[in-house]
Amino acid sequence: MMNSESAVISSNKNPGILQPGADELPIHEKNTEQLLSINRKMAMVADKAKLSIAIRGIFIHTTQIKKYYVSIFDPERTSLNTYLFDFGPGFVNLPQLETLLSVKSLKDGIIDRIMRSAGPLQFDTDRLVRSGQAPSYVQLWKQTGLKKVIASNLIYGGEPMGIIWIEPHLMNIKLAEALCIPVAAAISNILAKQKIQTQTQEIFNLKQNLENENLHPPAQMQSMTNYGEIVGSSESMRAVYQLVSKVAKTQSTVLIMGETGTGKELIARAVHKASIRKEKTMIKINCAALPPNLIESELFGHERGSFTGATERRIGKFELANKSTLFLDEVGELPLELQAKLLRALQEKEIERVGGQAVIKIDVRIIAATNRDLMLEVQKGNFRSDLYFRLNIFPIVMPPLRTRKEDIANLANYFLHKYAPRSLKKLPAFSSKVLKQLTAYSWPGNVRELEHLIERSIVLTPGAVINQINLPGISEDGTARGNVGSHIKTIDEVEREHIIAVLKYCNGKVAGIGGAAEVLKIPSTTLNSKIRRLNIKKEHRLK
Repeated sequence: MMNSESAVISSNKNPGILQPGADELPIHEKNTEQLLSINRKMAMVADKAKLSIAIRGIFIHTTQIKKYYVSIFDPERTSLNTYLFDFGPGFVNLPQLETLLSVKSLKDGIIDRIMRSAGPLQFDTDRLVRSGQAPSYVQLWKQTGLKKVIASNLIYGGEPMGIIWIEPHLMNIKLAEALCIPVAAAISNILAKQKIQTQTQEIFNLKQNLENENLHPPAQMQSMTNYGEIVGSSESMRAVYQLVSKVAKTQSTVLIMGETGTGKELIARAVHKASIRKEKTMIKINCAALPPNLIESELFGHERGSFTGATERRIGKFELANKSTLFLDEVGELPLELQAKLLRALQEKEIERVGGQAVIKIDVRIIAATNRDLMLEVQKGNFRSDLYFRLNIFPIVMPPLRTRKEDIANLANYFLHKYAPRSLKKLPAFSSKVLKQLTAYSWPGNVRELEHLIERSIVLTPGAVINQINLPGISEDGTARGNVGSHIKTIDEVEREHIIAVLKYCNGKVAGIGGAAEVLKIPSTTLNSKIRRLNIKKEHRLK
């Protein structure tokens, strides 16, 4: 059996390194002129698509090659990833193509020899296969008709970037080697441009988050009854303000619990804005708004090529929140397998990107929120007990609006002042009948439901007084209908009735403009989850 060295067409003096044959031409003045022209053309290439066109035009017509593909190193230089290729018509549909273009190890007997080579190497596919030591992609070379392959390093600025693989026809080796220089330069420029664009977009997103947050910035606690956007002077809310003032200056993890719409995110923002991390933007992730297969990437980030669709490296929320606060909204919706990874990140204060090898140290304060009874979820086996106790260091429970009715009038007026200018209307007033109705209602959607109702009422009111409001279960005289002294509804029953009422109001539409999710101001994925959990059938949604 031949050894691997004999599988390379080479001279006797320098095994493994191709020497110019008798049929190869030296680079004359004509070649020099060609290279100058090619350099000028390649310098004008701005993206990968134009680069592919340029390479095809240059290589096919100048050096008469048949096919080529370019592989580049990953950032850590641990593997080769296909960057672009051109195999001609009829080749791209072959089932073996994906394996041929897959990520390659740098120590497979072929790539490591190319990396050590001072010039191009030419491989004979038949000899490599007969040697019995060929990597799997060499077998595919033979199956797909690649008899000879020339491979050359792409080097720019003295740094290896990758390898170009060529199937020659009438090949001028020296000219092809010289062409690798402008190709490497063009790829380097494109990658640098992409990196700058990615970083610019990340900076823009962070600035946008900061601007959005500053539209209604939470202020420092001015009194027990006024904490920026948080409105309420009831005893239960004063207790919440005291807890916020105690925990804000610490580094303790905070778990905010309460029904949907009670203002858990506002409390999280208040804690952050009163903390020593207030100069940095609080980073938020809604654990219920993303499919399970994307949450890990959102939290920890991913490396390029770590999964299908991962075309670029992504920085996760933990890294973005370094030296700041990470708000984990709806943390009770996290899948069990991700709960373990979150627990490790909290305990070890380090993360790994999906598909990455490096350990990244983080300094992040966690504020979590949930509308679930996490202790009950632990008992059911849906939530890890160790993660629950790690999050539940400093709990804050948000009271539902129905238990603090003395705050309803102030909240209604707050939202009146907030939304009337946006609707380009003069500030209307509430009639006594409407205020009586607002106070009598049970508010299963809590403050969020009240906010949406006031905004909608401002739009629908033609005059200067809001004297009619659309509330389910309220009679014309402003009193609550039915159920007095009878069955006390559970939170799930109240939430189910409210969601059904909103769905009917939206003619059964869940997502999109005018859908129930928009009215309730929750993600459509969260609403669909609630619809399934509360057993709301299709026939319940329509009027």
